[in-house]
Amino acid sequence: MNKILLIIQREYITRVRKRAFIVMTLLVPTLIGGMYATIAYLAKNNNEKVHTINVVDQTNRFKRKFRDSKVLKFQYPQKSIDEVKKSLTDDDLALYIPTSKKDSVTLYSKKKNTLNVSDDIQQRMNDIVVSDSLVKMGVDTTPLHKVKSNVVIKTAEITDRGDQSTNIGSAYALSFAGAVLIYMSLFIYGAQVMRGVIEEKTSRIIEVIVSSVKPFQLMAGKIIGVGLVGLTQFALWITLSYLATKMFGHDGASQNGTVKFLQTMASSAVYELLCFGFYWLTGFLLYSALFAAVGSAVDSETETQQFMFPITLPLLFTYLLSVSYLFQAPDSPLAVWLSMIPFTAPVAMMVRIPFHVPDWQLAISMALMIIGFIFTTYIAARIYRVGILMYGKKTSFKELAKWFFYKE
Repeated sequence: MNKILLIIQREYITRVRKRAFIVMTLLVPTLIGGMYATIAYLAKNNNEKVHTINVVDQTNRFKRKFRDSKVLKFQYPQKSIDEVKKSLTDDDLALYIPTSKKDSVTLYSKKKNTLNVSDDIQQRMNDIVVSDSLVKMGVDTTPLHKVKSNVVIKTAEITDRGDQSTNIGSAYALSFAGAVLIYMSLFIYGAQVMRGVIEEKTSRIIEVIVSSVKPFQLMAGKIIGVGLVGLTQFALWITLSYLATKMFGHDGASQNGTVKFLQTMASSAVYELLCFGFYWLTGFLLYSALFAAVGSAVDSETETQQFMFPITLPLLFTYLLSVSYLFQAPDSPLAVWLSMIPFTAPVAMMVRIPFHVPDWQLAISMALMIIGFIFTTYIAARIYRVGILMYGKKTSFKELAKWFFYKE
């Protein structure tokens, strides 16, 4: 045990003292603070371009019926659509409304415009058509135009402690952020373990090290040491990012709704952070053991590709699902099963946790994660003890299976 602790201490201190670690630890919170400042500035100074819409209405049904807004100004030139198209500037558009039903209403522009512009015009046209139809049926539409709705829906969750106010937006943001951070960090820190093993193997220093410690002790110390470096960096990122947002919140932009939303999301995520710490640690131990086994089986980093893809495929598959499906259906059978399987649980469970996973599902998932990383560590250790001393031999999955069954 003392030897493992010495290896952990060496890995941790060596990596923490590196300039790259210090720079990245300080750079990330700075970037987050800059992101908050940029969001606040853009939200506060949201000066959208004003578009002039040249309406060429062959039906005369919509003439003089479009109402101007802050960003849309309507005019009705007495020209053909071809003439209007030739005279368009970058911020002007031409709305062509043909008489034939076979031809579609078309919005012309010299540059691609945002979807909001075409949707806004389309909604206005639909409103005009509905209003005209009501008039033809003898319905007075004047009172309808005076009616304005301002319905705002607040969400609340019924719990044993009473009704709790919820924020669906922050839940989606947390689930997405958790999945992305887990996915990226497992690759980053797992790759550090693999590169460390390859460097020690190719430099032949490993032959000296294994004369004093067992291969399993060396692998365990390296994995835990790099894992502690990752946790330290994450803890510093969270602390410094929180301080950066608090400092930013003292100026006039703190009243901005976007910044308030981000700060509320960060301050209410204690439970999510604790779960993130558990799944990051267990997921790191699980995948890093496999990365260490891969590092011990090859002589250079270029040879790792054939082994890396099958190992990381479950993680990649779950990540792609999380950003396209799982966060929209966090309680679906697929989401539940993926959050139970150790190879996919770190990402899948981080998507589900902001939506309150049942306690029994969380307990089973955590238990399986612990069993999973113990099992993968056992497999990786048996491959590591042989592969770390193998040089110049082409490795395959068949060869790895043989190494696993070698006797001590």
